[in-house]
Amino acid sequence: MLKSVPHHVAHHFEDADQEFDAAKIGMWLFLAQELLFFSALFVGYGVFRFLHPEMFLHASKLLSWKMGLVNTMVLITSSFTMVLAVWMTQMNRVRESIRLLWATAGLAMVFMVIKYFEYSSKIHHGYLPGSWFSAADAYEHLHLFFTCYFLITGLHGIHVLIGVGLILWLIRKSKQGLLHKDYYTPLEMVGLYWHLVDIVWIFVFPLLYLVG
Repeated sequence: MLKSVPHHVAHHFEDADQEFDAAKIGMWLFLAQELLFFSALFVGYGVFRFLHPEMFLHASKLLSWKMGLVNTMVLITSSFTMVLAVWMTQMNRVRESIRLLWATAGLAMVFMVIKYFEYSSKIHHGYLPGSWFSAADAYEHLHLFFTCYFLITGLHGIHVLIGVGLILWLIRKSKQGLLHKDYYTPLEMVGLYWHLVDIVWIFVFPLLYLVG
């Protein structure tokens, strides 16, 4: 007798549990390679900071630690709302989950708006990466810090925007009734991705904004 398989389970899986386990292993492998992107940048940051410690201390003071702190709190809060969204779907309270997903996406956009104002200030003062650096400063290699700054925060910002896109996709699937207590795999996988975005920023904030 053939075993009944829910319609949402792909044909190459025996049941929903096998599909969920495979998705989770795949997501963890994906997150591991994502960390490699940031690891290379963190290593470069560490080398330059070792070679120019006084310059990095000076450059860090040119950043707004208050903006960085607010963005840290925003992302931590967004991780909390994401966890609640997953939990609500597991409880089959889909409407509440959708509201929490909107809150998560909204907090992510607050993060990007703050980052926009921060970037605008740096561009206005000529603190651009590499050959575009035009600010007059006592430290000859100041451009190295801002190259690290823009590469690390820029890559992180791209991940935030991708996360927003995925959250909007989850909202659509939830409204269509495709996510519920019996099937929430996409929601949990995106949740894991979003937690990575949050964790990376928790490392970025002290490295760039709290040098000293």
